Amino acid sequence: MIRRSLIPASLLLLAQTSVAQAAEPADLVLYDARVITMDPDHPKATAIAIRNGKILAIGDDDIASQFEASREIDLDGRMLMPGFIDTHVHIIGTPRRAVDLTQVGSIAEVQQLLRDKAEELGKGEWITGYGWDEAKLAEKRNLVSTDLDKAAPDNPVMLTRAGSHSAVGNSLAMKLADIDSSTPDPDRGVIDHFDNGEPNGIIRERIDLYARLVPPPAPGEMKPSFVSRLKALLPLGITSLMEALTTIDDEPADKGGAPDGTGPATAPTFKQFREIYAEQGESLPRSTLYIAYPGAERLKAFPYHTGYGDDRLKLGPIGEMPAADGGFTGPTAWTLEDYKDMPGFRGRALTSPEDLLSMVRTARNLGWQMGIHAIGDAAIERLVAIYAQALDEEPQHDARWFTAHLTMLPPPETLSLMASHDIWGAAQPNFLYNLEGRYNQTLDGERLQHINPVGTPLRWGVHMAFGSDNLPIGPLYGFYVAVTRQAASGTVYGKDEAVSRIEALRAYTQDAAYLSWDENKKGSLTPGKLADMIVLDHNLLTVPEAQILDTKVDMTIIGGKVVYQR
Repeated sequence: MIRRSLIPASLLLLAQTSVAQAAEPADLVLYDARVITMDPDHPKATAIAIRNGKILAIGDDDIASQFEASREIDLDGRMLMPGFIDTHVHIIGTPRRAVDLTQVGSIAEVQQLLRDKAEELGKGEWITGYGWDEAKLAEKRNLVSTDLDKAAPDNPVMLTRAGSHSAVGNSLAMKLADIDSSTPDPDRGVIDHFDNGEPNGIIRERIDLYARLVPPPAPGEMKPSFVSRLKALLPLGITSLMEALTTIDDEPADKGGAPDGTGPATAPTFKQFREIYAEQGESLPRSTLYIAYPGAERLKAFPYHTGYGDDRLKLGPIGEMPAADGGFTGPTAWTLEDYKDMPGFRGRALTSPEDLLSMVRTARNLGWQMGIHAIGDAAIERLVAIYAQALDEEPQHDARWFTAHLTMLPPPETLSLMASHDIWGAAQPNFLYNLEGRYNQTLDGERLQHINPVGTPLRWGVHMAFGSDNLPIGPLYGFYVAVTRQAASGTVYGKDEAVSRIEALRAYTQDAAYLSWDENKKGSLTPGKLADMIVLDHNLLTVPEAQILDTKVDMTIIGGKVVYQR
């Protein structure tokens, strides 16, 4: 706290006048804080001054008397740190026909939402939804077609599981999609069945078999939900994100757009993001966009590449899609050994090595960063080998390519290739918290213990940045698992994959900024950088492990402006 001595009024007036004349102007001063700067040269401080959206000075509480600020905030000893940067978020829109399943706790709740939506829309209208997770359902099992039939027999229904690697449809949806007991597994996908051989409505990976039948939302219908999803990140302390599935489908046809102008209905487009940020960018987290690979000719026609944009919104990698494999929410992740208790099944490669290499070469030659999805150890091994081949063919200066997820620990040879070619891992340690059940169903032994690795890649010299992939989004889950290796059950997996608290924070701040070439602009609280920071009610470096997930974000500041306050 700032202490003021008792002195005669005449001398006090003279002192105040002198300070006012000498003090520099500032927009905001924060003091009496426990500042974790993430700047290795000046790791700690207690006060910070901000002007014109950037950090002006950082040091002890004397800063408050050195600057004349239009607003001063006493943080009363709370933690102040750089805002979290999530390197893998999906901003999923909600059309009018959709139900929100992210918070449901039972199949009965799902059924009631479907009944209500069927009554609202009328017979024959498609009902969609996103976010169910069997681990969160009281019944502890997957949704199947008969569950949906009981609630909405007269409406085709498609409900996508959290993670988007599988979806369940009801009987009417299966009929419209021509799926019956004789339907073979589609290319790159799996159709699940009941014990009697009839399909149970679940499709793994090829959820487009349902989605292609759903009428697209009306123009402008999705934008409000995209905005609300972006604003919902602010209470989580996320000041920057990398949106992992953006398309260029609605660009002009001669500039890379799709011939029919359509794409995934719930995924945002580059055009929509530009419109949203032009309207209200200062109230939203900063965004860097992955672009789903549109094919060689369309990408050549698109006039921009990685780095186009500004500090509020810009283009990042060609990434996420097409993917090297599926995921454990399918499960269809491509593994080097058989799944637990599933002889002969190792998941699926979703893209051939020839197509992956062609895509990487095309994107490389057009100036794009790469950030392709790879979950299983076989997929990671193949993707890294292709990256290394493309980089050896045409060495790139400061390429910053990465594997999106790095969920399984790949072989030592792959880790060595990653280190030698500076291929990063953009990982989601939070998966272990949320997908513990799926991991135990599909993996065992060392594969299970080393799932969502961080410690081992770092020891091999592989750089890591963190994100969430919406499972769940809150960075505190990723931080908690990275330092404890505890899943939701309390079970500890592979303690040697844990990292220190400061390493975990660095992967969510300073190192995360690196993937978008922003390490000199954000990620640490350093004079001259953007004033993107958060205030927490607990100090993440000292709070007991059991209280990490109870920590609250009290304030989120972007560009020196308070955009969220609890």
